Amino acid sequence: MNNPFQEQLLKAGMVTKQQVQKANQSKHKNKKKQKNKKTKVVDESKLQAQQALQEKAEQDRLLNKKKEEDARKKAISSEINQMISNNLIKRGEDCELVYNFEHMDKVKRIYVNEAMKKQIIEGVLGMARIDGRYELVPKAVAEKIQQRNEKRIVLFDSSDQVVDENDPYADYQIPDDLEW
Repeated sequence: MNNPFQEQLLKAGMVTKQQVQKANQSKHKNKKKQKNKKTKVVDESKLQAQQALQEKAEQDRLLNKKKEEDARKKAISSEINQMISNNLIKRGEDCELVYNFEHMDKVKRIYVNEAMKKQIIEGVLGMARIDGRYELVPKAVAEKIQQRNEKRIVLFDSSDQVVDENDPYADYQIPDDLEW
């Protein structure tokens, strides 16, 4: 026995050998429990650290995905700008007619001549937005732009529009060349 206090109690006859062994066993069990608790605490801190690393990795993935999406949108926008710049129809001094049209729930205007206005109405030309202004482009280019970003283009269908049967003004068609 290593504990001198227990030896003295045994010699004095205050405790029996079995009581000393029981005390040693319970002491040993308590030490084991404390050791297990420490490893659990360490395990919990490891788990928290791993969870924090996983959360950070997920945030990094989301941030990278957003950056890639922004870069892709920027590349598409640059491509659209280049298509518009390369294929725009020049408007000169003779473009004095104001052509009003709706784009994204707002009425916009562009100055054109009579021939351009007729082509717009027929659907041969489309209007594309570049740097806050609108330019005329051929229908083929307008359709390519529309595939990439439909908010940047205004196209008019040359086909007849469907008439609602319950429309009380169905008999009174508005002409396309009506000027206000």
